[in-house]
Amino acid sequence: MGLTKTEIFNEKQNRLAQMMKALAHPARIAIIQHLLKSQACICGDLVDELGLAQATISQHLKELKNVGLIQGTIEGTSVCYCIDPKVWKQYKAAFDGFFVPYVNNSCC
Repeated sequence: MGLTKTEIFNEKQNRLAQMMKALAHPARIAIIQHLLKSQACICGDLVDELGLAQATISQHLKELKNVGLIQGTIEGTSVCYCIDPKVWKQYKAAFDGFFVPYVNNSCC
């Protein structure tokens, strides 16, 4: 299997692909939806909410944190996670720019 040749694509295409990859798991979508609904949460709440193991939740939180979509603050022995509004705005703008209006001219 060959390596992906990201250098042949422009910066905007590579960034959008990275953004989509960060969201390309249903557990991460569920985590984001839960954070949006509750505005913040403690990791243990996600275990109860999603029914996944703590280690699995932690791995998905790490992925979301690595791309900057979420941020966490330590409160005692727990970490409270929330959406990073600045990065959320960047994601929204990137997706809005990608999902432009499409008119099907019935070519296929």
